[in-house]
Amino acid sequence: MNCPYCLSEVSEEAYVCKTCSRDLYLFKPMMAKVAELENKLAAVVSTEFYELRIAELEDQLEEQNQKLERRSSLQWLADISVYLIIPLLLLLLAHWLIAVVYDTKMIYLRIISIMLPLPFAYALFKKHPHKVMPWFAGVIFLAIASVIGMSWVTSLVDHSPIWPQNLFEWKEVLEYSASIAFSFLTGMLLGGVTYAAKQRARRAGLMSSMMKVAALNFKDGGASLKNVHGLMKSLQEYGGTIVALGTTAVSIYTGLKGIIGS
Repeated sequence: MNCPYCLSEVSEEAYVCKTCSRDLYLFKPMMAKVAELENKLAAVVSTEFYELRIAELEDQLEEQNQKLERRSSLQWLADISVYLIIPLLLLLLAHWLIAVVYDTKMIYLRIISIMLPLPFAYALFKKHPHKVMPWFAGVIFLAIASVIGMSWVTSLVDHSPIWPQNLFEWKEVLEYSASIAFSFLTGMLLGGVTYAAKQRARRAGLMSSMMKVAALNFKDGGASLKNVHGLMKSLQEYGGTIVALGTTAVSIYTGLKGIIGS
């Protein structure tokens, strides 16, 4: 260390400066404290280090977000392949077997067309929530592509026109497409109801505990908050099921109306 009077070099053990002969006894504790503070200050990381670290973490976060976006895009493409493209190919295969290979009654094809999309949509929507409108738009494409594809398969055999030739044929195409689309919509609704039921089951324990604490009795004593909650849950469940049954009825009606009527 240095002498505070003459600034000459002084050993750590000395109590008197050998150059100016001044007493250092009172200054040594203060000088030791200053040296300790200087060492601590030197050990403190500079703000540049924190700025670099923050920038590094931001880069890592951006990279993770890009990976999640790519994974989401790949998952979207995988879902389209599994839940739209595969049903389309199966419908075309069913049409080829029934109309070309076995040349049997077309009512079997209509029944298969009504039943086949439903389990695919149910499996998709029961796993995790999806937006209904984008998928329903895809289903409309599936339905129309299926019917036009069936017409194309038929044209390969008997050389008939692929596209409808008059208003009656267009009406049949639209009704047939609607039956396929409503079948998929039914599966979407049933899958959504199943997913919501699973979510409610997970919260059942918490809700039951809350009901014990927050139970209220109405004036007539015949109803409680728990009963009201149970009624609301039942209405939600039955409401989704009723809508699904309604879309099923529409799908069956539009799919079989032309064949049964004829």
